[in-house]
Amino acid sequence: MTKILKDSAGVVVDKSGKYFRLSHSLSDLLAMSLEEAKSIVESANREIPESTHWLAPVDSGQEVWACGVTYLRSKVGRMEESDIPDLYSRVYDADRPEIFYKTAGWRVIANGEKVGIRKDSGWDVPEGEVVLVGNAHEEIFGYAVGNDVSSRSIEGENTLYLPQAKAYEKACSLGSWILPAWEVSEAVFPISVKVERSGKVEFSGESSSSQLKRTFADLMHWMYKTLPMPHGVFLFTGTGVVPDASFTLHEGDVVTIAAGPLGTLVNTVEYVAKG
Repeated sequence: MTKILKDSAGVVVDKSGKYFRLSHSLSDLLAMSLEEAKSIVESANREIPESTHWLAPVDSGQEVWACGVTYLRSKVGRMEESDIPDLYSRVYDADRPEIFYKTAGWRVIANGEKVGIRKDSGWDVPEGEVVLVGNAHEEIFGYAVGNDVSSRSIEGENTLYLPQAKAYEKACSLGSWILPAWEVSEAVFPISVKVERSGKVEFSGESSSSQLKRTFADLMHWMYKTLPMPHGVFLFTGTGVVPDASFTLHEGDVVTIAAGPLGTLVNTVEYVAKG
């Protein structure tokens, strides 16, 4: 199986445990058609040793966006936290999905690094998601696993606070690799989320992208509807694993998100910014 990773020197192709350096950046690959990028990835032949430190597989200038309320459980969770629950019911059933800006590539946290929760939020959750990697031509280049860390208290207080609930320091992490679309015969991925606190499991849950109400292609279509992405885009597709209202993340928690062939993403939680 081929995987695409990134270290401090650039893009690396993992071919069944052997590693090959590319002279192209991720932005270069995502500016190409899928067939052209596939040809370059598959022809990589400059073998290198395995890196000791993988970065998040995203370039600093690339954008990360996210979809919300795409699973029934997410709809129910948003309705539980909001003073205006009908808003979430309506967007779940609408033709147009909820899509919002999450962060810039240079802010994305890597596997093994620390993600953040806001000190001015009392209710915070991890959101394990399948992430679509789209190229400039609205094609799905590949898939990754991600954590869309969120403040449920801030979003629930007022839906206009969504950017503050979602787009703050260390609120987004990605797994170590992108699984190219040509390696996937059926784009259905399991998702499990586990939170450990002082060695004890405080929360665990699982879902599958098969429970997504919308198709990946539909979400990509709306993402690109009036917004060109010349260097590609990373699009979180929503979460089907939502802890109930009795759970919130604490500093020091260890969040593990597993997504089958997309790998496992592990991050420790810390407070960010001011209280």
